[in-house]
Amino acid sequence: MITLSGLTKIFGATRVLDGLTLDVPTGQRIALIGSNGAGKTTLFRCLLGEYTHEGTVEVNGLDPRRHRTEVLRGVGFVPQIAPRLEMPVGALMRYVADVSGASVQEMESVARSLGLDCVPVRSRPFVKLSGGMKQKLLIAMALGRPTRLLILDEPAANLDPAARAVLFALLAERAAHATMIISSHRIDEVAALVNRVVELDHGRVVLDDTVSDAGALGSSFAVAIRALPGWTAFRQAAAEWQLVEGAPGVWSGVIAGPERLRFLGFAARHSGAIAGLSIEELPASHAPEVRDAVAALRS
Repeated sequence: MITLSGLTKIFGATRVLDGLTLDVPTGQRIALIGSNGAGKTTLFRCLLGEYTHEGTVEVNGLDPRRHRTEVLRGVGFVPQIAPRLEMPVGALMRYVADVSGASVQEMESVARSLGLDCVPVRSRPFVKLSGGMKQKLLIAMALGRPTRLLILDEPAANLDPAARAVLFALLAERAAHATMIISSHRIDEVAALVNRVVELDHGRVVLDDTVSDAGALGSSFAVAIRALPGWTAFRQAAAEWQLVEGAPGVWSGVIAGPERLRFLGFAARHSGAIAGLSIEELPASHAPEVRDAVAALRS
């Protein structure tokens, strides 16, 4: 589905993407994580053919720069920041439907499920909508048409709790039919949806972990973190994960399989405090010892 090789993007003196290489097979659902400035949005823009760059990018065997119309026809994209479009909502939806072979009615149906009635705002310029209304409409235009690839940059931003729940339910319905790359600062929200997590840092892949769709419900992982001195916030968060400091600066514990992605999100948020991280799956035969270890940590 997606192949990146040596992808490099430089803005002025800043190397935002640094020789990034990544393969995304059809059907994978990736949580793309990393701190602000890690290169996530720039990567998305390269996939959409918006930037010139060094290295190669292919989506379904096509270069998004040279074959942008063909690539975008099969991509549903929700940006992190809504574009400043003066076009009326109704005209915008008709335009997206025309170029993608979709139905305005289907987009309006998705919008209604998110809590947005498009009828009263059809003649209103998109730029005049509230932040939440813009986000719901962008999601509706991305999900309300047939797509093989969904690229979602913080899609739950500006959504109320009810709309967030509907969004992830809609994505779960599409999980069997679309490849997804979802950038989110709340990995706990997408943990049940994705089957791979990729972390970027300074434009490079620093973590690439695949999670079996068969579910790691019965599995457990031994985790160990080597932390830098200080960092009170990290120590507090590590304690919340019931990690125990053995040797000075070395924190260890056991996490359940379904918590692995959420744990990686915790590690990403505290990357400045972490000098080393290991996660090792424990054999199923060790389940009794794992339960005893977890119980001891919680006592």
